[in-house]
Amino acid sequence: MPLEIIRFTLGAIENNTYLLADAASGDAAVVDPSFEVQPVAEEIARRGFHLAAVWLTHAHFDHIAGIGDLLRLTGSPAPIALHPADLPLYRDKGGSRLFGMTLEDFPEPSLILRHGAEIQLGAQVLQIRHVPGHTPGHVLFYAPDNKAAFCGDLIFYRGVGRTDLPGGSFPALETSIREQVYTLPGETRLLAGHGPETSVEAEMRENPFVAG
Repeated sequence: MPLEIIRFTLGAIENNTYLLADAASGDAAVVDPSFEVQPVAEEIARRGFHLAAVWLTHAHFDHIAGIGDLLRLTGSPAPIALHPADLPLYRDKGGSRLFGMTLEDFPEPSLILRHGAEIQLGAQVLQIRHVPGHTPGHVLFYAPDNKAAFCGDLIFYRGVGRTDLPGGSFPALETSIREQVYTLPGETRLLAGHGPETSVEAEMRENPFVAG
């Protein structure tokens, strides 16, 4: 049975935070917990899920801001998963000071994400793809049984992630999209960190920044 996927749009930057759950086991993971994460914690409690992990596509502040509140509200010691190339950004509180903010300290990630590895939630297995360009340690999580990819700020509906922040690179981002997104099946849903969902086929045909 595929994962259940629930999207929440949170905070002033309108981040998409995703709650994934394996119904058989009740295990849940949260992808990129952003500001004002209480509705996610409430849904976990309402559904009787167990928060088993926090998975980060990358470490920008708006994708990690809700980690502390999520763990406190759920009472879970869930491990945090991050690619090691984004650890410096994570430890710098996601670059929040560049935007005039000061975030709390976050628990150290204990699950290290590597390109080509797999990550499991209940009986479901997702693939990890390293997709640098927006940040050095950006990853996407591909769920074949759901025909879905959680792609953070790599690619959006008719758009791509910004590359003007420290660690950004448009050539790297373009390569990541061509080699790691456009090689997925065309019907794959792209569930991004901001905005509506799209598909691999649609972006290959209509994305104005990286043509298929």
